[in-house]
Amino acid sequence: MISLACRLTAFPRWRRLLGAQLSVAALLISGCTGAVGDPGEDDGDGVIPGGPTGPEVAERSMFPRLTHAQWENTVRDLLRLDDRPGLSASFTSDPLGGVFDNNEAALLVTPGLWGDYQRAAEELAAMVAADPGKLDRIAPADLPDAPEARAQAFVERFGERAFRRPLTDEERDAYVALFHRGEELFEGEDPFVAGARAALEAFLQSPHFLYRVEIGAGPAEDGLIPLGGHEIATKLAYTLWNTMPSDALLEAAKAGELSTREAVRAYAEGMLDDPRAREVVGAFHRQLYDYEQYHDLNKDQALYPEFVPEMGDDMQREAELFVDHVVFDEEGGLTDLLTARTAFVNDHLAAVYGIEGDFSDEFKRVELDEAERSGLLTRLGFLAAKATARQPDSIHRGVFVNLRILCASLPPPPDDATSLPPGELATNRERVEAHTGKGTCGASCHGVLINPAGFAFEHYDAIGKYRTTDNGAPVNSADVYTLGGQPRSYADAVEFSQLLAESSEAHGCYAERWLEFTHGRGARAEDRALVEELGEASRGGASTKELIVRIVSSTPFLARVPAEAP
Repeated sequence: MISLACRLTAFPRWRRLLGAQLSVAALLISGCTGAVGDPGEDDGDGVIPGGPTGPEVAERSMFPRLTHAQWENTVRDLLRLDDRPGLSASFTSDPLGGVFDNNEAALLVTPGLWGDYQRAAEELAAMVAADPGKLDRIAPADLPDAPEARAQAFVERFGERAFRRPLTDEERDAYVALFHRGEELFEGEDPFVAGARAALEAFLQSPHFLYRVEIGAGPAEDGLIPLGGHEIATKLAYTLWNTMPSDALLEAAKAGELSTREAVRAYAEGMLDDPRAREVVGAFHRQLYDYEQYHDLNKDQALYPEFVPEMGDDMQREAELFVDHVVFDEEGGLTDLLTARTAFVNDHLAAVYGIEGDFSDEFKRVELDEAERSGLLTRLGFLAAKATARQPDSIHRGVFVNLRILCASLPPPPDDATSLPPGELATNRERVEAHTGKGTCGASCHGVLINPAGFAFEHYDAIGKYRTTDNGAPVNSADVYTLGGQPRSYADAVEFSQLLAESSEAHGCYAERWLEFTHGRGARAEDRALVEELGEASRGGASTKELIVRIVSSTPFLARVPAEAP
């Protein structure tokens, strides 16, 4: 009913949506009366910790939009619901702007998505207003009896949580005025309920709710503008929990407890102990290692009768449990992800791994054969996803390792690239080499980067089962790949995984991906020094949690470069 029609973008401008009919109050509340609305002074102190200075901090949007997952989590926590409302399932989808779904460059608000936000705000406000229990959850304790004071108390407390900062006086007055209009907007409802419903609709459509505002807490110092306490609290919460700050974190921001790099680090360490952090770390690895490809796989049932339709879910769950175990239970990092033999299997997976024992649909922790398995690249999900219905797909296995494990630069395949032709050659490796190896047009890229990485996994068939022969011939998985500027030879995927775990390239890539994920943008030249520092720390044994803490307590996370004049 209340349409605050701004066409929001992921860039530092909020523009009106043409043709919209808005009241003056609605425009004031939405913050869309021209250029960027001023969110007011942040109560927290600005932070510029020691470390990289101006030229080493990359530009970024001051207004990254919430992802659909963040919107769901935020609505659940803001309204204190028991579960996510699930409304974003029907939202206009976002294009993938890279490896991760939180890339700010892709998070625009199209006219369709703006309509989705409006409908969702109306539905949520109506749902809360219709349920006294839900309304009581979000109303401040000890509400005053006087209508004016009652409205102001509701607006101030809910607004602080919705905007992740205290309201300005102008915002408070505008929302209180709208609260009092609730009786005419929703005739027949109790005045307080009607006012709360009107305010909720408006808050949930405001750019200050839909975007994470990072204006900064004062003038530039040493070429950088420090973020304010509430901005840091918000950024920490969405980075580590994928949702709004908790009441305790907002109080810490208000009290100035996020004013030093050491304080931010301490809060981040505590936040990583929260179960919500496990979801975020899981989401990072799910997207980086592309678990989506584990599903809807087509395998030749005559060759692989043990591969059943639900194996996709099983393989994803195995990967999730493995990563969670390494990162949180073992306090490990990339080296462990590439070399640990601990696995979590059910009856379907145990049959393919060749593990004897009693298994059911429940997942059980096991240790895999050290001669056959080593870390995530020898697990069924990756191997089965990078395979055809009948054969291993050495090329796509090699491409994955280069792009997702090593961040190597690969040129796009030529327009006339074709799949492997049928032939008389005995083994899968021989067919790949004949089509893309030495003496072919693909030798320069395939022969040096793709094929050597892919051939390391020849011991695993199209569903990831270990094998020693291929079409009656002995499997050959030995090859050479250049790491650290030196050619490194290996006999199989176990040795190759160990070499990757020792390489600066793999650890630098892992650090770069974490930086991209935490900042919500692609890595840039200004990030090079920090990526190298994090990569060396990871190579030296720093855990995944330690890498995350270092990133969120670094200068690029806690400050921004001044925006250029329009």
